[in-house]
Amino acid sequence: MKVLIVLTSHDELGDTGRKTGFWLEELAAPYYRFKDAGWEITLASPKGGRPPLDPKSDEEESKTDQTRRFTADAEAEALLDETVRLDSVSADDFDTVFYPGGHGPLWDLAEDETSIRLIERIVASGKPLALVCHAPGVLRHARRPDGGALVEGRRVTGFTDSEEEAVGLTKVVPFLVEDELVAKGADFSRAGDFEPYVVTDGLLVTGQNPASSGPAAAELISLAGGNAA
Repeated sequence: MKVLIVLTSHDELGDTGRKTGFWLEELAAPYYRFKDAGWEITLASPKGGRPPLDPKSDEEESKTDQTRRFTADAEAEALLDETVRLDSVSADDFDTVFYPGGHGPLWDLAEDETSIRLIERIVASGKPLALVCHAPGVLRHARRPDGGALVEGRRVTGFTDSEEEAVGLTKVVPFLVEDELVAKGADFSRAGDFEPYVVTDGLLVTGQNPASSGPAAAELISLAGGNAA
């Protein structure tokens, strides 16, 4: 199986002067789920090359066994150094797509026409798609073939308003993931703040927060295997 992991290229946390990017656990946990399943992994980002890492995700309190495994893994780090440009890949070349979060995607991937087309193509092709934490926000402009919002009437989750408030960024982010998905007509549900929670609606998998990234990847593997069969 071939999986495309799409990472952000955006590194500025609004006008705070602080850095952001992708959240390390949300890449590392799925990466090893896919690798241990024997999948072929391709990493992509809008600008290509080394994508920005949210520095807070590599602080001691945010580290996990999987993030430590990743940062000590020369092969994984080399792959991260050389993400391909998102506009150079085709949805037709992959069996599934996974979007890690971090705050970065709210600025670039949520508005990126190439990303939007990729998502629409994957869904139209009947392939599974997974997005975790802030990444479900990149669905905001994606549409069904009939022109309706892709998430309208779909069961989803994502980083909640209360979780955003807990990290003190409700006034910094360009939009709140929960509010945006609800505004687009999604059926949004959640668990407690920062508890693992995954929602599967057909071939669409969404995870609420960093702790949900490994379970979301496991669900994607299950769906892709079933889909392939």
